Amino acid sequence: MSAIDRCALSYNLLLELTSVEHHHWHDWFIAHPQAWAIPFATARMAMIGGVVHHIFGVELRYTQRLREETVSDWEDLRETTIEDVFALGDDARSQLVDFLTSAPESELDKVLTFKTLTAGMVTASKHKIASNIFLHGIRHWGQIATVLRQQGFTDQWPHDMLLSDLKM
Repeated sequence: MSAIDRCALSYNLLLELTSVEHHHWHDWFIAHPQAWAIPFATARMAMIGGVVHHIFGVELRYTQRLREETVSDWEDLRETTIEDVFALGDDARSQLVDFLTSAPESELDKVLTFKTLTAGMVTASKHKIASNIFLHGIRHWGQIATVLRQQGFTDQWPHDMLLSDLKM
């Protein structure tokens, strides 16, 4: 077995790492509810809470694609409170866990073509779609952490995998 095979990040490791981060963020936002309304970008992501909603909404919609289910309309995802948005995230995550723990490897090789809200038509394997779910969330959580630190919310925990309890 090569070093790249032995050290490859598995979905189990990514699920563990990102699930722990989600729980940390939930608890942090409960303790800092004023941070939910910090300005971030525009439109759906005008405030930090909207970015968190975006992360979990994308995870749900992409997981529904992986499961070949009807994809929720973005307009139907109307959660606004911290608890409701994180409940959406928990639901999306449980469906993703179910898919990744039950799908045979051959299922991940299957290629899907679908229309996205911003990138138009996309063709990708289920493996690539599942991988993107993690990278998309990690990227946005990093942006959230940065914006919050810039706004004076410096009482965060170390976000790096190196400093996590994750065993590899």
